[in-house]
Amino acid sequence: MGVGRRVIASVCVVRWVIVGAGAVGGVVGGRLAAAGHEVVLVARGAHLEAIRRDGLLLRSPEGERALRVPVAGQVSDLDWRPGDVAVLGVKSMDTAAVLADLAAVAPADTPVVCLQNGVANERAALRVFAHVYGVWVVLPASHLAPGVVAAHSGPIPGALDLGRFPGGVDDTATELAAGLRSAGFESVARPDIMRWKYAKLLTNLGNAIHALCGRVDGVDAIDELVRAEGDAALRAAGIDVAAPDEEDGRRAGVLTIKPVEGVPRGGSSTWQSLARGTGTVEADFLNGEIVLLGRLHGVTTPANELARQLINRVARTGAEPGTLAPAEFLAMLETAGR
Repeated sequence: MGVGRRVIASVCVVRWVIVGAGAVGGVVGGRLAAAGHEVVLVARGAHLEAIRRDGLLLRSPEGERALRVPVAGQVSDLDWRPGDVAVLGVKSMDTAAVLADLAAVAPADTPVVCLQNGVANERAALRVFAHVYGVWVVLPASHLAPGVVAAHSGPIPGALDLGRFPGGVDDTATELAAGLRSAGFESVARPDIMRWKYAKLLTNLGNAIHALCGRVDGVDAIDELVRAEGDAALRAAGIDVAAPDEEDGRRAGVLTIKPVEGVPRGGSSTWQSLARGTGTVEADFLNGEIVLLGRLHGVTTPANELARQLINRVARTGAEPGTLAPAEFLAMLETAGR
């Protein structure tokens, strides 16, 4: 199936199953439910218990809303039926386990939507499900307390363009995009969604750096290093990437960052993982994707490899975000180069 071809595959979307109701998944699921869609959340731990007890508290620049949304602790607790769409909101390192659980209970023709950063999730999903959709996620959101998620842009919370993987648009993609628009998001169905996801990958390479160092003087220089390595690796691999002016044009007018009462805006999903002390981050699927491509195609990627190693170490030890000075990173990078 060539990119750009419209394929005929249609599922009438009846219920959105949000597997991973954290920052992005929680905001998307909450807004869909508020717009009248049938939604069920899949969460875990204290977040699960808080939603069961008090509902999902969705905060935004416009205020807050407590939503009584059905929630389950695992996908096997659900009665899967025609019309269900599985929306993966988990971090990339959790995708394999989630797909294994899904494959045991969900019909093989269930659409799987990868509402995730990185570019490896769609390929993993396509091994076990026939209808897979990637999403270009531009949605500043946070989840730092059980039962609470926040969107930091308003009145439009973000853009969620999507398309069939590996390429094309079908009736389900069109219906999914329409559903997201009804919930207040910008969303169009794209036949070349992976071009856009690779462009977002380049942006996400700075997540580890900002989580390690914070937004301080000197961090932008490191951001440029990891981005330059990413550009070189993608070119060597022959991967088509949406150009910066394309992304800038799509983002224009979408986000308006505003204060959210009671929710200070922190950082990226990686920063939030450190702040919550989860013990893991998704750097292996962000910076690590560039390291992998570099090794496959003969491109050196020392800055991304160092960022990957350091952020994983910090996550394992439970250290706070923003504890590494940019000068320390650069010194370690120089030492590694020697």
